[in-house]
Amino acid sequence: MSEGIHTSHPAIVKRLKRAQGHLAAVLSMFEAQRPCVDLAQQLHAVESAISSAKRELIHDHIEHCLNDSAEGGSHDALAELKQLAKYL
Repeated sequence: MSEGIHTSHPAIVKRLKRAQGHLAAVLSMFEAQRPCVDLAQQLHAVESAISSAKRELIHDHIEHCLNDSAEGGSHDALAELKQLAKYL
């Protein structure tokens, strides 16, 4: 497999840092005793952001696995794809 940074990684890191900021804001909301509806809405937004980042990472890696396999690069591509699929 082609290891290292994929072209999508900087965008994923940016998305995760944004989610990290939102999560910190949610913690502050708990301390401020904000209404549960507001808390649930913000937690849902954090969860969605993380899920989206995970999905982008997995899709990017699958693309790399397929490209490497097509180029004859790795014999372990199918095994890695199967391992990765459990996180979808």
